Amino acid sequence: THPETLLCGLVDAGLVRFMEARSMYSLTTEGRERHGELLAERRQASPVDIAAAYERFLDLNTAFKDLCTAWQLRNGEQNDHSDAEYDAACIARLQTLNADARDVIGHMATALGRLARYVGRLHTAGSEVAAGNTNRFTGVMCESFHDIWMELHEDLILLQGIDRAEEGSF
Repeated sequence: THPETLLCGLVDAGLVRFMEARSMYSLTTEGRERHGELLAERRQASPVDIAAAYERFLDLNTAFKDLCTAWQLRNGEQNDHSDAEYDAACIARLQTLNADARDVIGHMATALGRLARYVGRLHTAGSEVAAGNTNRFTGVMCESFHDIWMELHEDLILLQGIDRAEEGSF
């Protein structure tokens, strides 16, 4: 089924709403409740063992947050991206992180196949950054590496029933 067809059905069911101003979808309260029910059913029927790989993901997440800070700030000031060598080093770090993430996500995808889609999406965003479309590094609402990474992280948190505040992984 095409994603738009799925989304329209979820909107019609009152589980998702379209936020026109941001051109994105979000779960309604009912949608979050239903999602929780579906996750509980999934864990009961076939537990997904991704906890060990998730610990490795958290290490990469820390490195990614540090990298985003390095990309956006330099010496405590906003990075104006006038130093091509500095930016190239950040982009190289992004490529290395992406390769490391591919292995971790690939391992998790052996337990839950749908996670594999993040590998391709992150690769595309990383390739765009390397090709000069640097907005795809940390840009907002442009399928940036950062946007995809945050979506993946939220997916993994929800999948495992982790309380983000308790875990402290913001």
